Amino acid sequence: MAKLYFNYSTMNAGKSTVLLQASYNYNERGMQTYLLTAALDHRSGPGRIASRIGISAPADRFAPDTDLFAKIAARLDAGTVACVLLDEAQWLTEDQVWQLARAVDDLDMPVMCYGLRVDFRGRLFPGSAALLALADEMREVRTICHCGRKATMVVRMAADGTALREGPQIQVGGNETYVSLCRRHWRAATGDQTTREG
Repeated sequence: MAKLYFNYSTMNAGKSTVLLQASYNYNERGMQTYLLTAALDHRSGPGRIASRIGISAPADRFAPDTDLFAKIAARLDAGTVACVLLDEAQWLTEDQVWQLARAVDDLDMPVMCYGLRVDFRGRLFPGSAALLALADEMREVRTICHCGRKATMVVRMAADGTALREGPQIQVGGNETYVSLCRRHWRAATGDQTTREG
C-alpha cells in the first residue's frame, strides 16, 4: 500500500544523500524513480539534486504553481515508476501537499518527501506543516550541533558571522549561510527569542 512519507531535519543532515541513496536502491533493482526538486534551487544547476558528499542526479522541477498530481500522473503515462522522491519539500504549498496525498491515494504511488521542518526563526515552513499533518509516516534525519547534541534548529548567518533574526523565510543557501544547532545553542545565537510575533 502506497504511503506519503516526510523525511525531515535541519540543514546539512544528509537529506539529499538519503534521497539519492533510496533512488539508487530502486534503480539497482530495475525500478524507475521520479525525482523532483524545487525550481528556485539552482545551487547544483537547474533540475539537479546534489549532496554535499558529491553524488547527484537529474530531477524534474516544481514551482509554487505546479500541479503535482497532474505532473505525477503525466509521468506515469510515460512509463512505469516505482516511487516519487521529492527534495526541498519545505517549499511546497499546502495545496501541493494535498496533491501529493492524492497521488498516493488515487494513483497508488509512494511519495517520499525530504525537507526542512523549521526555518531560521524556528517557525514551520508551510509545506512542512502540511506534511506533518498529512504524512502517513515521518522520519527524522539526524545531525548534530557543535556541542554534540542533536541539532533541531538552524540559524541564518550574516556576512559578519552573526545570526540573523529577521528576513524572508525562503533564501537558498548552504554551509556558507546556515548552521544547524541544538535548541539551546540556537537560543544563544539568536538572543533567546522567547516571545514571537506573527
